[in-house]
Amino acid sequence: MDEGNSWKLQDAKARFSEVVRRARSGAPQQVTVHGKEAVVVVDPARFDVRPKPVGEATLAGFVERSKKYRGTPIKLPPRTRMRFPTRNRASFDEDKS
Repeated sequence: MDEGNSWKLQDAKARFSEVVRRARSGAPQQVTVHGKEAVVVVDPARFDVRPKPVGEATLAGFVERSKKYRGTPIKLPPRTRMRFPTRNRASFDEDKS
C-alpha cells in the first residue's frame, strides 16, 4: 500500500472523515497500530463477501462430484518391495517344546 494510504491509528481517529472519503473514492486506506498493519478501510462496492457454497458431506455427494474424474489416468509411483532384516528370524523358527 502506498504511503499516502497508510494512517497511524491516532491520525485515522482524528481525521476519520477523510479516511472514509479516500476509501470511498476507490483507494483502500490502511490503519497501523505501533507500526504494524491493523485494519484496512475499503469502499463496500469493492468489498464483496460471498459465503462459501455448502458442500455435501455425504459419501453419495462425494461420489457424484468425483464422476468428472472417471477414466482420467492416475499416475502412481511404482510399488516397492519392503525388505526386513533376517537376523532375528531364527528365534521365530525355534521349536516350542
